[in-house]
Amino acid sequence: MGKTRQLLINAARDVFAQLGVKRTTMNDIAEASNKGRRTLYTYFKSKEEVYEAVVAQELDVLIDQLKKLMNTPMSPEKKLIEFIFTHLTTIDQIIHNNGSLRADFFNDIKEVQQVRLRADVQELRMLREILTEGIQKRLFVELDVEMASTIIFYSIRGLEAPYTKESVAERMQQRREYIANFILKGLK
Repeated sequence: MGKTRQLLINAARDVFAQLGVKRTTMNDIAEASNKGRRTLYTYFKSKEEVYEAVVAQELDVLIDQLKKLMNTPMSPEKKLIEFIFTHLTTIDQIIHNNGSLRADFFNDIKEVQQVRLRADVQELRMLREILTEGIQKRLFVELDVEMASTIIFYSIRGLEAPYTKESVAERMQQRREYIANFILKGLK
């Protein structure tokens, strides 16, 4: 990615965090980046496109974390639980590190969903890989891997908003073993 484009994305991230996506203008982003509006419009057609680039970059962080996990040798059971908590923890960090992105990330579903699609495809592939390995090693029962990975994926996604509340995240971390047993029991 070009240095100027990255500079614009970083500036936009900061402005979105300060003003919120709705109140931010292209002029705000241009000023924060110390680049002219012409330069900004060379890289992005609209504020929505800039926002999508910011969200996409944040989701790349999530995918990178999950890829690292996938390359770590561990049992499919442990990998699945780590996958779930890595996803939730990373989303929590992304949201909290970006101020007002929190509300926009969960409320601006249409915009964010478009950007999340690429990450979703990768996450579902990773979940299928974990489940397939678990079946092959006879750790999980024979199951419809496509359906099971979809159910697990959307269950994780459903936990994102509550998980960003400190008390919920803390309780889930404390009850991690219970959650692991609950999930794995269904797969075994």
